[in-house]
Amino acid sequence: MKRVGRRYRPNRTESSYDAIVIGSGIGGLACAALLSKLGQRVCMLEQHYTAGGFTHSYEREGYEWDVGVHYIGEVHKPHSPLRRIFDVISDGQLQWASMGEAYDRIIIGDNSYDFRADKANFVADMSARFPDETDAIQAYVDLVYKVSRSMQPFFAGQAMPQGVGWLARMIRDLRAPKECLMTVREVLEGLTQNQELIGVLTGQWGDYGMPPAEATFLMHAAVAKHYFAGGNYPVGGSWRIADTIVPVIRAGGGEVFTYAAVEEIIVDNDRAVGVRMADGHEIRAKRVISNAGARNTYSKLLPDAQRAKHGITNKLETVKPSSAHLCLYIGLDGTAEELGIEKTNLWVYPSPHHEQNVQGFLDDPNKDFPLVYISFPSAKDPQWNDNYPGKSTVEVLTLGPHEWFAQWQDKTWNDRGEEYEAKKAAFSDRMLEVLYTHCPQLRGKVAYHELSTPLSTQWFQFNDLGEIYGLDHDPERFKQAWLHPQSPVKGLYLTGQDVVTAGVGGALMGGVMTTAAIMGLKQQKVWKLLKTWEPPADYQAVYGEPIPAT
Repeated sequence: MKRVGRRYRPNRTESSYDAIVIGSGIGGLACAALLSKLGQRVCMLEQHYTAGGFTHSYEREGYEWDVGVHYIGEVHKPHSPLRRIFDVISDGQLQWASMGEAYDRIIIGDNSYDFRADKANFVADMSARFPDETDAIQAYVDLVYKVSRSMQPFFAGQAMPQGVGWLARMIRDLRAPKECLMTVREVLEGLTQNQELIGVLTGQWGDYGMPPAEATFLMHAAVAKHYFAGGNYPVGGSWRIADTIVPVIRAGGGEVFTYAAVEEIIVDNDRAVGVRMADGHEIRAKRVISNAGARNTYSKLLPDAQRAKHGITNKLETVKPSSAHLCLYIGLDGTAEELGIEKTNLWVYPSPHHEQNVQGFLDDPNKDFPLVYISFPSAKDPQWNDNYPGKSTVEVLTLGPHEWFAQWQDKTWNDRGEEYEAKKAAFSDRMLEVLYTHCPQLRGKVAYHELSTPLSTQWFQFNDLGEIYGLDHDPERFKQAWLHPQSPVKGLYLTGQDVVTAGVGGALMGGVMTTAAIMGLKQQKVWKLLKTWEPPADYQAVYGEPIPAT
């Protein structure tokens, strides 16, 4: 069992730290590592048995699966901002492997469309399939880049103290492209009325969890541009992300504790001064940073008096939790080569009409799944065969509303009764059939499988309703000035995807923005750290590429 972090015991903690970080997802890890490099002692508290949040891996029956890091874009470029941040917070120890040319395959009914690395390939391939829509396709790509370029000024206020961030937001509202806060469908139907093409261009909507008529184009553009140059996977598995970052936190005098459930944020004289653990033990710090999500932080961890004082209950009503999911984790006999497994992700849809597909499924769960995502982690990791010879893994994901399983939420994980297991088995069989439809060679090769539901996410990730992307990424969410790293309570900060956008890249940037907000007038130290970091001497030998320029 791969476990990252040290098991919490009250006598293992110090009486006080410079900062406490609640939750060890990538946003919290990034913030903790950057603060550690800036000379602060950080105590990270994770209620799960291992650190990493949705970047962790788990093992069962001799197999290993990631739980959220299915692929990441841009990190294969030594000079990209995401790669630079990962290099800094891992001291250059985290390595990446390319997924090759085709990173995503969009399957709509009987038609399939490969998304190949390189923007030119994308335009050429789409134009070949939709020759009458060449102008619309080029206009779409240009708009994706235009909106993506606006993201830095769009989120600039998140790095500033909230008291002056209003100026950045005002400038943003005046200068940001109008498409930023339009829905994806509004933007695309302004370019084309070809619904098959719209269905293909929005074929990655599962990466942010909302169909085109509901999602913000800003979020969609960030995802699309993120992958235009291809997808990548952490060498050794997704657990290596936390495994390479935790030593940086320890080198700064801090520690990452697991099995460390926080009961409440301690507020004294209107200032966050520490946390009270589930066992009653108190840990003090100059500041508290929550990576548990805005809804959990404000509705569960903050004392009632503070919630009432700052009108937080009303603010929480302006945002919604993101979607929940089912994930079938599958173990196979045979290597990827023997089984004919590719690295390419599969996105399977019954038709290009995503909204109708979703609504039909919500109304009747026996209808076709509105989205099925199939990932092959063992094929993506170049070290897999060394660690798990003769085996392979697959993950099959689809939507799974929390309310379908809510009647069992008060039961203990792995002991929820026969009716719950029967419901899981029925979904598992259907998801396996989708896999066999698109990978028929895998029928008869499945040695093990188990299904996670929103209750599993709720149990292990402490998410309120089993949501996977924090808050929904609809236009209203991005209009909320209170979704800022600096909370209304002095000394309390938020980090992760709720302060920027969804996904590993968005949450990572959330960690950077929170660090900058904490540093305040000294935030230039953060940017200098990211600019002047010196990679290890053996960088080129390890990575097979030049040392990144500053």
